[in-house]
Parts: sequence; structure tokens; C-alpha cells
Amino acid sequence: MKKKNTDNQCLTIAETDLLLYMQKNGMQNQRILSEETGYSLGMINKLLHGIQDKGYLDQEYRLTATALQQLEQDKPRNAVILAAGFGMRMVPINLSAPKAFLEVKGERLIERLITQLHEAGIQKITVVAGFMKEEFEYLIDEFGVDLVINEAYASKNNLYSLAEAAGELGNTYIVPCDLWCRNNPFSKYELYSWYAVSEEKTADSDLRLNRKRELVRTEENDEGNRMIGICYLTEEDAVTVKENLRRLISDRRYEQSFWETALYGKDKLNIHARIFPDEDIIEINTYEQLRDLDADSTQLHSDAIHTISSVFHVHPSEITNISVLKKGMTNRSFLFTVDHRKYIMRIPGEGTERLISRKNEAQVYEAISGKGLCDDPVYINPDNGYKITAYLENVRVCDSDDILDLQKCMKKLRQFHEMKLEVQHTFDLFGQIEFYESLWNGKPSVYRDYVRTKENVLELKEYIQAQPKDWCLTHIDAVCDNFLFYTKDGKEELQLTDWEYAGMQDPHVDIAMFCIYSMYDKTQTDRLIDLYFEYQCPDEVRTKIYCYIAACGLLWSNWCEFKRQLGVEFGEYSLRQYRFAKEYYHYAKERMTQEKEGVNHD
Repeated sequence: MKKKNTDNQCLTIAETDLLLYMQKNGMQNQRILSEETGYSLGMINKLLHGIQDKGYLDQEYRLTATALQQLEQDKPRNAVILAAGFGMRMVPINLSAPKAFLEVKGERLIERLITQLHEAGIQKITVVAGFMKEEFEYLIDEFGVDLVINEAYASKNNLYSLAEAAGELGNTYIVPCDLWCRNNPFSKYELYSWYAVSEEKTADSDLRLNRKRELVRTEENDEGNRMIGICYLTEEDAVTVKENLRRLISDRRYEQSFWETALYGKDKLNIHARIFPDEDIIEINTYEQLRDLDADSTQLHSDAIHTISSVFHVHPSEITNISVLKKGMTNRSFLFTVDHRKYIMRIPGEGTERLISRKNEAQVYEAISGKGLCDDPVYINPDNGYKITAYLENVRVCDSDDILDLQKCMKKLRQFHEMKLEVQHTFDLFGQIEFYESLWNGKPSVYRDYVRTKENVLELKEYIQAQPKDWCLTHIDAVCDNFLFYTKDGKEELQLTDWEYAGMQDPHVDIAMFCIYSMYDKTQTDRLIDLYFEYQCPDEVRTKIYCYIAACGLLWSNWCEFKRQLGVEFGEYSLRQYRFAKEYYHYAKERMTQEKEGVNHD
């Protein structure tokens, strides 16, 4: 990209950088210019003559009226700070405020960024908030920012955050909230659009810097330059970005895209790179990044880290390679290394203390210990639910569409049920339906026909109670993702994980739970039942499992409604659970009618 003056003379990027340096620092001797800008002495001489020839410097190397006019035209006018996300990768820190408010060296990240923008003369700042948006309100009065809310922050990426502030773009800095900038990266003057990258190479980036200071796509398996996230857009380039934003947010394929997608051309970014030293701008996405930057930060204090230190008798600095695992539907978990061995720590999620008895869970692990059903926990706390387990390498979960996987999983589940293990507590299926509803704090269901649906499901209770049952310890959450395949001593092994809901119950509830989590249709459901019973399932038992599917669908639908009130959304999963409640009620009633009439289900 080049800049033009009124005589249509073009400055190259190198000439522009030198001109900006001279505007800020005045004319220096060429050796100093070379040291400060990184260009060779020969190149500095050539650049100075080029800038003079194009009318931006006079014979005394002072900026001309043309240069001053161009600087005024393209100078930064405002900034947009993107601060809507969860900051889920910060485990084991349980953030009581958004990541923008992490304190580094005594300063909050977002306050330092705002101050640095103010120092560069930029007073008009828009903050796009989402998660815990109320926490940002004080910035309006204290720093004079404008606040924009991205209501879709829980389900969509920051492409949608920038789209919310698209009207502000034009001679604008775009800034992520999770950066700590050692030196001020903002300036009173800019002359072209740029995107900030580091000299550091990383496998996480798919862009690399070429000789022309362009950011082009990497080849497969190649490393790219670390993308920092700060960007400057001139008025001209902002027009294109705004058009791209409008197009992208209307396409569901881009719901999880980063805003930088709006900068892409065919095989590169449409704007040039600005290179910052690795140590100048530090992105803080993880606990270890914060620890490396500020070992004395008060926000490093973590019950989870303290627990790990106590269990393994190590200093917190010896806990390394901390990385978040995929967020579960109930908990937050992270991977860590101690003494060259990997472990997983589970931290209960939002509102979990109201849903699960950790004392009951500890009793379950005591009952299944040594039975080959799962790896025994290294540590479990029956009071707060913290749990540490050894990490299994090369693990995969059950593929709910693979018949061989299903055969193995149903065999394992059947073996577990046949152990007839016992604990002192029960998982009350219908009681839990009522309990989860009670957690709504008197708010009505989001489903208009909920009252009727619930009445129908409760109607099935009489049939369930009339059927014989082999009451025993039941997993309750025996879903496909909780069956883990791994290799041990050259042999494939299979175990069940996540026993926190387990209790005494009819073991056939586990079959129902597997079906609804896998979001099976009726044909797939019948196939799974046949696999568990080796094609010898009695008619009444199949009907009973249909009843369980309806009841379990309503149970987890109610659970999803409670979690929604906590700001946690599960998208299609929650809707499908409600559909299971309605549809399998009708399937079960149809079979009951046939049984009364003596009709053979086959």
C-alpha cells in the first residue's frame, strides 16, 4: 500500500515510516536514523532523497506543507477496544471480572491501553463489552469512553464485536483488551493502514511476513508471525472493512471467526504489517503468560494452583504447560504438568454447587475404585469438587455413529451394571426435574407449552414405577463423550469418566442418556437398545426406556434453562432435549396402548 500527495507522487512504506519518525523526533544524522529505523545507511540516504523528490521534505529536511496536510488527513481520530469475551483460557484463575481488568504491575490492562491512547491524543474511544458488561460501566465516567454491547458474545466470536462498532471505523485503532504494551504502540500520526505482528514465529499463525512487509498465508505446516491484534485503519481502508463485516456477519459460517477475517484478500491481508519487538506487546491469554510477565500479580493467587502445589509438594513455578481443555457442560478443566507428567484438574463450573453433591461424588469414586471402570483420582475434594486425574495420552471418545464403538461401549456399560455396585444416595429422576425448575427463581419456561409438556412427562411415571428394575449404581451421564478409548501396553482399553451425577437408579436410564446426548432419531435409539440387550430387549423394557428418554429430555432441558440464566448457552442441544421430552412421550404412549391391546410391537 502506498500513500499519495496532491501531485500524485507516491510514498513507499519505507519512506512513510521514515517520514513519521522524523515528524516525531526531528531530523537526526543518518547514522541515528539508521539505528532507530532499522534501515541501512545506504537505504536511509536513498529514502531521504526520495521523500524530498516527492515533495514531503524541503532541502533542510523539514516537513513541507504537503506532508503536514497528509499527516492531518490520515491522523488517528478514535479507537475501538474489543472486550466482550469470556477469557476462558485464563484457568486456573476463576475470573471474578472480565479479562480486560487483569492487573499487571499494578495496572488494569484496559486502563493502561486507554491511558496510552490518551497519551497519543486519542480521546474518542469505544469499548465493545459483552461478558459481565456491567463491570465496564465505570469507564464511561472515569475515562469518557463510549460503551457498545455485543449481546451475541456467548455464541459468536469477535467478528461480531467489531461489527457492533463498525460505524466508528475510519482513521481508527482497533485494539484487543488483553494486551500489555511495554511502550506506547499508538501515535498522534499515521499515514497508512497496518496490522501489528511480532518477529516471533508460531504455529498458531497462518500469516508470515514477506520482504514487501505484506502478510501472506503460510504454506501447510509452516510457522507464521505472531499476530498481535492491534490494527490501524485509514478512512479509505475502513470502507472496505465495513463492507466485509456486513457480508460476513450475514453468513453463519463465520460465527466463530475472528474480526481479522474482514482484512483478508485471496492469499494475504489487504493491509501492510507493522513489526513490533517480541517483548514490546504481550498478549495475556493464559495463567502462565501472566505469571511470566508479573510474578507478583495478586491475581496469580489461585486455590487450584495452591491445591496442586500441596498435592504434589511442589512450588507453583514448577506447575507448567497449563492449558485449558474444551469447556464441559458443567465444569472447567485444564491440563498441567508436574515433574514431566501430565494431569487434568477439574474445577466445578458456574452454579455447580447447587446441582451436584461433591460428597456423593466422592462416595461413588470410592465404590468404583479398583474396578477397572476409570482411573482412580489422584485427588478429589468432597467440599469444593476439585479433582485431579492422570492424563491419558492418545485418548479418543466414542463415535456415536460407529457401530463397532457402540458395541464396545454398550458391552462396557452392561458389565458395569452387572457389578451391582451400591452407594448411599439415589439419583431421583423426577425429583431432579422439579429441582432444576425450582432454580429458575420463579421465572417461566422459555417454552410456551412447557406446562403441558411437563404434565405429559409426569404421566409416564406410573408406567415406569410399575416395571421391574435391577436397582444399582448407575452412571446417569453415560454419554458418548464420557466413554474414553486409549491404548495401554499395546492393547485398546475403554473406561468411563465424569461420575459426578452417578447414584442408585434403574441402570436403563444410562441407555436413555446416551441416546439424548447423541441426539439420536428413533431408528438410532432402537439400534442402541438392541446393542445393549444383544437384540433380546423385552417389549416393556423398550417402552420403559422411551419413557426415560422423555423424562431425561425434560430433565436436561430444565437444566439448560437454569444454565441460561447464568449466561451459559447450549444452542441446539437445549432445544433438542425439549423435543425428546415431547416426541418420546408420544412414542411411549403409543407403545403402552399397543401393550394394553395385546398388539405385538414387532
